[in-house]
Amino acid sequence: MSQPDRIENEAELERNGPPANPRAVCNACKRLYRDPRILPCLHTFCSECIGQLEPFSMGGPPRGERPVVTVLCPTCDSEVDIPPSGPGALSTDHLALDEVFLETLVADGPLGCDLCGEGGAESRCEVCCVNLCGFCCQAHRRQKRTASHSVRCLKELKSAGRLSRPVLCSLHPGQELRLFCQPCDRPVCLECAATLHRDHHCSPTRDVVHRHGDRIRELVSGHLRPHLGHLKASLQKVRALAPQHRRTRLTRLLVQVEKSQDALQARVDATANEVRGFARGYASAVEAHCLSLLHRLEELHVQRRNQLHLQRAQLQQELVDVQGGVDFAERLLTCGSDAEILSAKAVTLKRLGSLAEGSRSGRPAAVAPDDGSGISFAASEPAGQVGGFPVVGAIVSKTVEVSKCTIEGEDLHTSREGERAHFLVVCRDSAGERMTRGGEHVMVSIVHKGKKDCKAESAVVDNGDGTYGVSYTPQEAGAYSVWVCVRAQHVQGSPLALTVSRKWRHHSGTFHCCCFCSSGGSKEARCGCPGTMPGGFQGCGHGHKGHPGKLHWSCCGCTVKNSDCLPQSVLDAVSARGHLRTVEL
Repeated sequence: MSQPDRIENEAELERNGPPANPRAVCNACKRLYRDPRILPCLHTFCSECIGQLEPFSMGGPPRGERPVVTVLCPTCDSEVDIPPSGPGALSTDHLALDEVFLETLVADGPLGCDLCGEGGAESRCEVCCVNLCGFCCQAHRRQKRTASHSVRCLKELKSAGRLSRPVLCSLHPGQELRLFCQPCDRPVCLECAATLHRDHHCSPTRDVVHRHGDRIRELVSGHLRPHLGHLKASLQKVRALAPQHRRTRLTRLLVQVEKSQDALQARVDATANEVRGFARGYASAVEAHCLSLLHRLEELHVQRRNQLHLQRAQLQQELVDVQGGVDFAERLLTCGSDAEILSAKAVTLKRLGSLAEGSRSGRPAAVAPDDGSGISFAASEPAGQVGGFPVVGAIVSKTVEVSKCTIEGEDLHTSREGERAHFLVVCRDSAGERMTRGGEHVMVSIVHKGKKDCKAESAVVDNGDGTYGVSYTPQEAGAYSVWVCVRAQHVQGSPLALTVSRKWRHHSGTFHCCCFCSSGGSKEARCGCPGTMPGGFQGCGHGHKGHPGKLHWSCCGCTVKNSDCLPQSVLDAVSARGHLRTVEL
């Protein structure tokens, strides 16, 4: 009910007192009906009162539709479904509207003319079902189309206590529902029958009302009234026999019902106490969990704040070091003499070199600070139990913890000259779990330990899932130092040692048992092993002098299949008789 209507209704109740007809009053708001609607349990309430009922349950709707809301009837506590479109889709109780109109007539309520809207209504057309003032009543009688209508005085209707109201179409205001669409099983007006129901069989309401009315009468008279009589008779018998303590079936049942009610009440009270105890314990557990979450949040705050302080101190110190080195070098070059420059050359170059080397080795001049955007609260995440009660909610810290970051891969400590190698940098949070997003500043520097100007160029690829692929190709063999930094800080295990082996010397011969077998008995076939064979054969043979006794390469005589080919210096050291001279490798 809107606010103006409510004020008007309250003013009317103050003037005229409570209505004398209870069938014109809504049991929810205790006022005259406003747009009365019939619930499936056949109880009537105002449309707005139905809309204000608390939902009892929500049904799962089909895709694209609103859910079906189930409410409890305020009168009978039955579960009734409200259509998805709202209370306006329920059937209108026209009988209640008639009662409201009659109550207004009996209470001398103000009625305006339905035609002109200015004068007070004095009569009512029973055909058009409109209230008419004196002037409009005379005009209504003069018109040819309405001259034959029955017009009655409102005072007569008050004394008779009845009136005739039309049932109007909700889609076409002013059109009375005079037809009944049998396929749709609903009354329609002439315009609905001509448009929305033009392909349906529509009959006048007077021709079908008897059939549908008979069905209602049959249910009432044939089933419900006899059942109602039996219930009343049984209740009367129980009331008559109970004082005399006659243990009939109904009295015993009544006693059992009363005992069951007492037991039920006791059980409800015990359960209520259990619920209250559980609620108190659970509230304490939730409060303890809340304090734990706040403590964890404060720990993260202190940790991130210390990290920011450390980062600021490192940047400030680096700034001071670089600025001091630059100022000293510029002052030396500007103000110093030739002898002064040459005398301070060694220490100046060493200091400037170390500063430049530090900037190239993974210490950027500026790194994006941690603003705490990775800290959040996951309300639905299970958090274990507190005091025996399961709780949910956790502080999620999805910011990189550099000390937890790891380096993974097969090419971490060994690689080969001229071959591309790979490893993976995995960024992790404070809990040690892998980050699920990228965007971190990862720097990798691979420097030769023995040669300052020798370094392996590396490429870092952000995979977008918290991992960063690093690839590099060393051009010289030797020992290297690998620096891996995230946010200008070394990750776990950095710097690490890398050994680069020389290039593979691929074998040019055949891995065979002997020259005689692999060449098909050719005398010109030669072998890198020191074996010889009589009869003019240049290569080795099974069981002959110098044969290794196992499979070997024909190019160098090495007996390991996956190995480097022996260099020419080793081959030249093998004498014709199969003796190996001392060779420094």
